[in-house]
Order: sequence, then C-alpha cells, then structure tokens
Amino acid sequence: MHFQDVREGAYRIYVGALESPGTGGYTAALAVQRVVGAGHDAHDAARDAFRDDSLACGHRWSSPEDAMSYALRKGRAWVRAR
Repeated sequence: MHFQDVREGAYRIYVGALESPGTGGYTAALAVQRVVGAGHDAHDAARDAFRDDSLACGHRWSSPEDAMSYALRKGRAWVRAR
C-alpha cells in the first residue's frame, strides 16, 4: 500500500494505491475530508466529505505513482466543484 495526503483549500485529500491481488497492478483510492477550525465539533472533523475505494471501477495502473496521480486529480476536481 502506498499513501499520500495533501491540503487543498478547506479540504485534505488522502490518496492511496492498493496492490491488486492475483491480477497485478494497483487500484486507486481516495478520501476527502473537510478541514475544520477551532470551535467545531471534533466528531465532524473525522467525517469524510467524499470517499471512493475503487476509482475508475477498479482499473489497474501499472505503478503506484500512476494510481495516486489519478486519485489526486479526481480529488482536486471534486474540491473545485464545491
């Protein structure tokens, strides 16, 4: 498993590349969480705004970098659409 996270405006984007058993390659995963400031309920901070554990219907990328790059592009597009 390979993971990365980045801050994008009021959101934190978490991306991952998960090894595909048997078939080889990597699938892309994405979670976007809203970053909350002081004074907000801590329970709300842990809630995902968007999550997809099998982006592109489980397409297999040949490298973890390719899978995470795709997931990051999708996460940033989701944030921009808000």
